[in-house]
Amino acid sequence: RVTMALTYTAIATVTVGSGGAADIEFTSIPATYTDLKLVYSVRNSNSNSNEGVYISFNGSTSNFTGRYLDGTGTVARSGSIARYVGVEVANDDTASTFANNEIYIPNYAGSNNKSFSADSVTETNATQAFATLIAGLWSNTAAITSIKLTLTSTINFAQYSTATLYGIKNTV
Repeated sequence: RVTMALTYTAIATVTVGSGGAADIEFTSIPATYTDLKLVYSVRNSNSNSNEGVYISFNGSTSNFTGRYLDGTGTVARSGSIARYVGVEVANDDTASTFANNEIYIPNYAGSNNKSFSADSVTETNATQAFATLIAGLWSNTAAITSIKLTLTSTINFAQYSTATLYGIKNTV
């Protein structure tokens, strides 16, 4: 009997410094893993603005499609939205709270279109919390060599927002 195990290797971590950052980016991603997992905890630098986190691969914002399902505890919604990968916490929400998110990208270096899934939650100790599941597709056959996370508009990621990119290998 052969036993397979997944090994996770941290490729890089980004922590946003004082003054915030317009994006969180990972470049020069090696093609030596089978899958990628991006884990991030974020807050934005703007008040009254929970706008969402968006992804781009290899500098491209084109050819993305996606479906989401989210709930607030009292309301459930679903729909289509391109590049959307999760939620973030607004600067005027409860202090020191951050949204927590994971993105899984299987076969990122293969020659097929790239699928991804995301799981996102935010809780601000207020009256509303979000839980979101996302399925997405980047219709491009290029290997993913860079990943960038951005917020909408001109909003920045707040200080202490953190993201870690993991490479995953199947090992025997």
